[in-house]
Amino acid sequence: MDEAFEEVTEGEEVERKERLKTKWARLEAVVGAEKRLRLIAQDIVEHFERRLEALDGKAMVVCMSRRICVELYNEIVRLRPEWHRIDDDKGAIKVVMTGSASDPPEWQPHIRNKERREFLANRFRDPKDPFKVVIVRDMWLTGFDCPSLHTMYVDKPMRAHGLMQAIARVNRVFRDKPGGLVVDYLGLAHELKQALAIYTESGGTGKTAIDQAEAVAVMKEKYEVCCGLFHGFDWAPWKIGKPEERLALLPAAQEHILAQENGKERLLKAVSALSKAFTLAVPHEEALAIRDDVAFFQAVRAALAKRGPIEERPEEEFDHAIRQIISSAIAPEGVVDLFAAAGLKKPDISILSDDFLAEVQGMPQKNLAVELLRKLLEGEIRVRRRKNVVQARSFAEMLEQAIRRYQSRAVETVQVIEELITLAKDLCNANRRGIELGLSEEELAFYDALETNDSAVKVLGEPTLKQIARELVETVRRNVTIDWTERENVRAHLRRLVKRVLRKYGYPPDKQEQATRTVLEQAEVLSACWATAH
Repeated sequence: MDEAFEEVTEGEEVERKERLKTKWARLEAVVGAEKRLRLIAQDIVEHFERRLEALDGKAMVVCMSRRICVELYNEIVRLRPEWHRIDDDKGAIKVVMTGSASDPPEWQPHIRNKERREFLANRFRDPKDPFKVVIVRDMWLTGFDCPSLHTMYVDKPMRAHGLMQAIARVNRVFRDKPGGLVVDYLGLAHELKQALAIYTESGGTGKTAIDQAEAVAVMKEKYEVCCGLFHGFDWAPWKIGKPEERLALLPAAQEHILAQENGKERLLKAVSALSKAFTLAVPHEEALAIRDDVAFFQAVRAALAKRGPIEERPEEEFDHAIRQIISSAIAPEGVVDLFAAAGLKKPDISILSDDFLAEVQGMPQKNLAVELLRKLLEGEIRVRRRKNVVQARSFAEMLEQAIRRYQSRAVETVQVIEELITLAKDLCNANRRGIELGLSEEELAFYDALETNDSAVKVLGEPTLKQIARELVETVRRNVTIDWTERENVRAHLRRLVKRVLRKYGYPPDKQEQATRTVLEQAEVLSACWATAH
């Protein structure tokens, strides 16, 4: 502390420095009083646990001295002993500070060298690591980046750029976190205003801080918008029902939204805005009063926003879905299963069986049936695109046209379901084409790239076209290298080889340029698959 004091008061008269030091020592004694620390510890534990119900993340506690850091740690683990672990790789709470062997024995477990502090820093930066709360004096207050840090408890006098630097640790946007929450135990409002004035004078723009009351007001406004979207729909079972009853409510809720014009887009936008305001407002009593409703809105949003199961979803989407089940509203694992919610068996999407399609066709929630089919088909087409560019493009265009007619209400919901089921069956039949033609998957992809439906190309006949496809596969396989897509000379050479094969079999000259482009596009996709396989 002496070192930091000398740096701050450099240039001051000795008499003034001693006066300031005495004043600081008196304040440290008051701030670090045992009874006060016990109250602060109780408040931090209760407040942070309520924050975690709405927004998973981390907290930083900033104390006035190393003594206070250690004693506050002891008070917190007295309340939550399960948070404490002596090992660096375990435990939910740690003190990060420097020190020496001459420091009191009770401080020694918290004094770590640079390597151990860096290990803790990496743990704290990891959003999935159980290390949730760090207590510091001045470590990590500058230059430390942890986007998932969403709450800072300040119990230390700070001012000017030092205060702004500290607050910047908690104010990084991350997933659903629109900003950070600062809990002030010493009354730093005046210093914060002065620091913000310096910040804006030096070129900073925008509003860097808002009062929690403003967040609550925005939250109430967004809450009304969401309630409006569910006007006429009774979601009371969500608050009082068992988990399975809550799950059963989701299909009807989705149907209610999907039946509205642009309902899905409006809901996604409205619930996202509500979530951001809600995370800033918690644990305000008005936020806690509507948290079950927010959980319902977020669960419906998670179900509607969920991509097809074929595609690997980003980690944050799972985190988002889990976080939304604020009071274990859906299921212990916390991830909304769209099929289970609709009362359907999870299908083998690569097959899209007739039984499953018939089950979807018979669903009472017709708009939800369209949404399910769209997601399944998009997932299947996405897989095709990795192997057969032409086939995937053709099916994607047909799907887009059908959905566009549905969204513009040009066709009835039942009719579009019929169209999507027909498209699903065509996708299944397309899988069998290669077998019927006696071609491998790779050969079929190049066969389709030859524009085989064009009348001028059809003249060549199926046996010739199959032979061209086989020779193209061999030509491409022999001539692609790992970085061939980046090297124009290799691409030009492959382009010449493709054209040579086409000319060899009498492929129509006016069709050769387009066919060559498509074949090279297909070659890029397949070479990526070959690279992955090896």
